[in-house]
Amino acid sequence: MTDATLVKTPSQAREIWDQFRQHRGAMIGLGFLIFITLFVILGPYLWDLDPTKSDIRNKNMRPFYIGMMFGEKWGWNHPLGSDNLGRDVLANLMYGGRISLAVGWTAMLLSLIIGTLVGVLAGYFKRLDGPLMRFTDLVLSLPLLPLLLVMMLLFRDALRAAFGPELGIFLLIVTGIGITSWMNTARIVRGDVLTIKEREYVLAARSIGAPSRRIITRHLLPNVLSPIMVSATLGLATAIITESALSFLGLGFPSDFPTWGKLLFDSVDRMESFPERVIWPGLAISLTVLAVNYIGDGLRDALDPRIRGR
Repeated sequence: MTDATLVKTPSQAREIWDQFRQHRGAMIGLGFLIFITLFVILGPYLWDLDPTKSDIRNKNMRPFYIGMMFGEKWGWNHPLGSDNLGRDVLANLMYGGRISLAVGWTAMLLSLIIGTLVGVLAGYFKRLDGPLMRFTDLVLSLPLLPLLLVMMLLFRDALRAAFGPELGIFLLIVTGIGITSWMNTARIVRGDVLTIKEREYVLAARSIGAPSRRIITRHLLPNVLSPIMVSATLGLATAIITESALSFLGLGFPSDFPTWGKLLFDSVDRMESFPERVIWPGLAISLTVLAVNYIGDGLRDALDPRIRGR
């Protein structure tokens, strides 16, 4: 017998990561998402100005790069300038990013839970398929932004009185976005479950009397994680944009509670005189959403076995 050289085959997770790394846009997006997350989480500890504190003496200050170039009023105590009430723009960007990302992640998780539950139940149980999918089509046909506006107007005061102005609006926005953005996930998961439940190992588990709960948790859910992860990235981007739209329309958080959309709303009236106040939160929203979309593209390519390894 001759000695054989043992060659370790890379694990599936390693193959997925190697494929993901080859997607340049996904790696750039991942780097930016990590940067913006650290910026909004650790930034307020390094730049500890109160974002709601007014400083009338230093109101309407310009960013340092505009002040240095054109000789307008600026100062290192407000490197990105201050608004018409003297509140620091950099501090508001940091704290506003915390709220916008928190709303995005929480609403995305809620929509994934609902969409995955509906998709699995509709795909596995034939008697539930028709009612659940018709309900999904019904919700999908509704105009989502007007529906969210109606929900904000109907339940805002009650939730603010019950949980406080900040937590009440947070719960309302997260719940509203979550229950109006699960439909695409449900349809994708249902399609995959319909295919997977006819495979040999699922039929074998069913033939030996395995309960439906065990089949779903052990055989179906692990095999639909790929589309769920891709849907998560798209859901995060959608949630950030929706929260920004609600805040921009003045139906989001209170006026003294900054979010990126609220910063845009407060800056529109003075956009011609101070365009940088619109540019910074607009860039934060646009680049974060773009980064998340690129990550979704990279995950889709890495998790697709037809593409992986090419």
